[in-house]
Amino acid sequence: MSTSSGAAPQQPNPRASASALSSEGSVSVLAEADVSRAVTRIAHEIIERNRGLDGVVIVGLQRGGVWIAERLGAAIARIDESSAVPVGRLDVALFRDDIALRPVTPVSITEIPVDLAGSTVVLVDDVLFTGRTVRAALDALNQYGRPAAVQLAVMVDRGHRELPIRPDYVGKNLPTGRDEDVIVAESGVTIVRKAAS
Repeated sequence: MSTSSGAAPQQPNPRASASALSSEGSVSVLAEADVSRAVTRIAHEIIERNRGLDGVVIVGLQRGGVWIAERLGAAIARIDESSAVPVGRLDVALFRDDIALRPVTPVSITEIPVDLAGSTVVLVDDVLFTGRTVRAALDALNQYGRPAAVQLAVMVDRGHRELPIRPDYVGKNLPTGRDEDVIVAESGVTIVRKAAS
């Protein structure tokens, strides 16, 4: 598809977005189609890395990772119709190490559909930032059995890690500043500059 001028349409460029951020406050870095492609790619990578789906369980972290986990489960079902992958959701609010430093939100639903003992759990979140949410998730998983392995899938890795945690599957590596927020939705990914306090 070409534009009226005959030039190819331009894709969002997060590196070129700094000036746009300073004047507009936000910039789109992934469109809805990009998010869908990232989900499909990660689904293929999960199947390939685990040499199939035997014993694989997908667990989305409340709240941002749940819809991505559900989309991954659906994508895997389309790729391999012979295998159904259990998809669950996990709330880690009460396991965070900064619970005294931030307001406690009402507890979200945790649903783990199978015993995790001996399984390969793929934790799914929208944004990987400091790594503290993932650390809390590892603690929370212990209530549901001892997995043989835990892998991590995120739509966006924005850097600024405070713990030695690295994702196995990434939709987009997105360098950001600490004065920026990353908003991930099914409609796309946006960087938003925080309001000055």
